[in-house]
Amino acid sequence: MSFAVVVVLGYLLGSCPWGYWLVRLVRHEDIRTVGSGNIGATNVWRTYGRWLGAPVVFLDTLKGFIPALAGMLFVSPHHLAGICAGAAAMLGHWRPLFLRFAKGGKMVATCGGVFFGVAIWVALTAGLVWLVTFLVLRYASVASIVAGIALPVAAAVYGYPTSVIVFGAAAAVAILFLHRANLRRLRAGTENRFQWRRPASA
Repeated sequence: MSFAVVVVLGYLLGSCPWGYWLVRLVRHEDIRTVGSGNIGATNVWRTYGRWLGAPVVFLDTLKGFIPALAGMLFVSPHHLAGICAGAAAMLGHWRPLFLRFAKGGKMVATCGGVFFGVAIWVALTAGLVWLVTFLVLRYASVASIVAGIALPVAAAVYGYPTSVIVFGAAAAVAILFLHRANLRRLRAGTENRFQWRRPASA
């Protein structure tokens, strides 16, 4: 498998809009017209509950993990191919080919999948940071931002190569950029806090 093939594979897998597809299949609705309008797992979970949200989390993570791991196993064990394939998957999630490059998700779960493929200890650490932050504050956006910031820090602490640290920093910046509307709502006090029980009207 060549470098170019694994990068293209990454983008194509990343372009699979599972949040959009599963909601269409099961509920016959367009996820882009409900909740925040985002196709990612947070909006699916908040709007339709865990029975649809959990599969979207898993599939969005998997589409980052598969190309990243393929790059590590079949192209180069020195992280670069896995990072580039994973970055392509993240790009596909943000601007999916299968939605005609329309606005996609915010890349958090897909980014986690990439790190599971190239730097598992970074992924586990950032995942723990996300979980603790979310349980304490109940803001998925804040948990995602804090976990994103943890990526390059954890990569440096664990002694991963510079390419992984730089990729972690770039991913953190991308996550911050894609959550800029959430940051504005947080400042205004209008950001949605996760409710453990969905309203009956949902």
